[in-house]
Amino acid sequence: MAKLDDITRDILNSVDGALGCAVVDLTSGLLLSVAHNVPYFTQTYLEAVGAAAVDMMRGKNVQAVEGLLSANRGTTVEKSITEIQMSTTDTLHFMSCLPDKVDTMVILITNKKANLGMGWAAVRGALPKVSPLVP
Repeated sequence: MAKLDDITRDILNSVDGALGCAVVDLTSGLLLSVAHNVPYFTQTYLEAVGAAAVDMMRGKNVQAVEGLLSANRGTTVEKSITEIQMSTTDTLHFMSCLPDKVDTMVILITNKKANLGMGWAAVRGALPKVSPLVP
């Protein structure tokens, strides 16, 4: 059986322009696995990215909106954000929660020359491989 580090490295190597890939625990922001080829991706930088991912997917504002939706719909709305694609000036970010473990997310960061379809294919294709390796 593959290890998380093998999977993140495989994702990184499978997408032209990939800079980094991580598996993040969204309950704590803990990085469960990271692979990258960028010298300035220090541990502090990576931990900040993990924390930012938690804010985007499960942060207080997201929870507040889900609370309002729950009240208006009469049904519980929680952990409703499952995927995000984000771009910065120089990068693309592909973020997807595991379907059966919504508190775990795979993130791929690429340069802007990367193919969007390849980025999503790599992330989504890895989800079933990651799932048995996380709690």
